[in-house]
Amino acid sequence: MPKVLVILGPNASGKSSTAIALARRFNGEVISADSRQVYRGMDIGTGKVEGKMQSIDGKQAFVSEGVPHYMIDIVNPKTEYNVAKFKRDVYKLIPWILERGKLPIICGGTMFWISAIIDNLEFPKVIPNTALRRELFKQDVKALFERLKKLDPERADTIDPKNKVRLVRALEICERADTVGPLNHGKSLYTFLQIGITWPRETLNERILKRLNERFDQGMVKEVKRLHEEGLSWSRMELFGLEYRYISRYLLGKLTLKEMKEQLFIAIRQYAKRQMTWFKRNKRIIWETTLDDMVLLIQNWLK
Repeated sequence: MPKVLVILGPNASGKSSTAIALARRFNGEVISADSRQVYRGMDIGTGKVEGKMQSIDGKQAFVSEGVPHYMIDIVNPKTEYNVAKFKRDVYKLIPWILERGKLPIICGGTMFWISAIIDNLEFPKVIPNTALRRELFKQDVKALFERLKKLDPERADTIDPKNKVRLVRALEICERADTVGPLNHGKSLYTFLQIGITWPRETLNERILKRLNERFDQGMVKEVKRLHEEGLSWSRMELFGLEYRYISRYLLGKLTLKEMKEQLFIAIRQYAKRQMTWFKRNKRIIWETTLDDMVLLIQNWLK
């Protein structure tokens, strides 16, 4: 089967720079698997690579260091974009990249989105229920997660318990059916090599703090303020989580600058821990930290 490379790992592990280096080495093109980088204008807070939009054989790509990146800046942040849409779009992209003689490289840390591609997950076709969503969004994530565990414990075991958007969608599906059970896996269309980047916990926390401070220096607070001035609601940014959630609370006067930075750092560390917990369930991932080891591994895989 056609081959697709996957570079994954927790926040601040160095996925983007690694994917670019490997793309340059193996004639690859990158598909971003980040649930927030799909949105235009959300740049610093999501850690998008530096670059600009260009046309590549008729398709728009975000080009960084000469490497085309897809699934970046494709929708307005006011628009809902979910994992089912992501899978649909990526499954159109992969064969197009392969047909042009390039190696598709999926890169990101949004666990469920990566799983949707690798495992070819089949999503239930349940139309949105606006009234139910409105009711559910009023509840906190803990209550939503407990409700999901009662209705569908198998789904609860595979979901991020802190992600309100996904919890609400899962409950919405449960309300439309007695139970949706585990998501079905479709037939695998590709051979995936999954390489994970990992660091000792203390080192990763240092990397998270360093990157966070760099983003503040780059103007991350101004970015959130600008997004709101352009019409993005505070409640919408709250749903985007992490940087957008805590900076929004600071701008609303709910947190001091010091409190915001401290709580955000803790939240990112906790998210990275959840990412690693999810990834460790996947025994197909090969964990590496050096680029040389990755290059050797990929060379053998491509033979």
